[in-house]
Amino acid sequence: MDKIKVIIADDSDFVRDGMKIILGVDDDFEVIGCASNGREAIELAERNKPDIFLMDIQMPEMDGIEATKYIVEHDLGKVLILTTFDDDDLVKRALKNGAKGYLIKNHTPDHLKQMIKSVYHGTGVMDESILETFINQKDASSIDRDIDKRDSSSVGFDLSGYSERELDIIKAVAEGLSNRQIAEKLFISEGTVKNYITNILSKENLSHRTALAVYYLTGKK
Repeated sequence: MDKIKVIIADDSDFVRDGMKIILGVDDDFEVIGCASNGREAIELAERNKPDIFLMDIQMPEMDGIEATKYIVEHDLGKVLILTTFDDDDLVKRALKNGAKGYLIKNHTPDHLKQMIKSVYHGTGVMDESILETFINQKDASSIDRDIDKRDSSSVGFDLSGYSERELDIIKAVAEGLSNRQIAEKLFISEGTVKNYITNILSKENLSHRTALAVYYLTGKK
């Protein structure tokens, strides 16, 4: 496949240089530029459009949240937030502004590369610890109440296209249950659960159950 073109935006020279080395030795990636703030990242992208931005949050002049909004609105590429901050409000703001992923800077190089590839291919990714926080904040009943209070356009997840059983499956996935646990909870076979999930992922054009959970909980793919 073509190399994935990446712009690294981080105010730390150490992080930028490290990421550039990690991706530069892999034939699947091409680092087309590094920026110390969001404004520089945008200027680089307007000269040579990347596929993916690796975007820190806290940077001078223009932070990663503001830069993400501009990048998405002007279709300059897909944004993967890579930061040390796991604050719930920052996560929600980043996703609301169109970020396709949110990771904490504690992953192995191989895992980071895989997450970049997932975002490149259209799958939203989120750090497991952050996803667990979203899940723990909402039990199944509170999720239902929140969705009932908001219209589908603001939620971003249209419930109308699903049967009651499909929604049960989606909610269970969002709770972090395995196929076996879902089968036991709903009194159906694991094979039936697997078929449901496969069909739901296909309907939403998603490739992974974590992406489905993120989409259901946040309304963002």
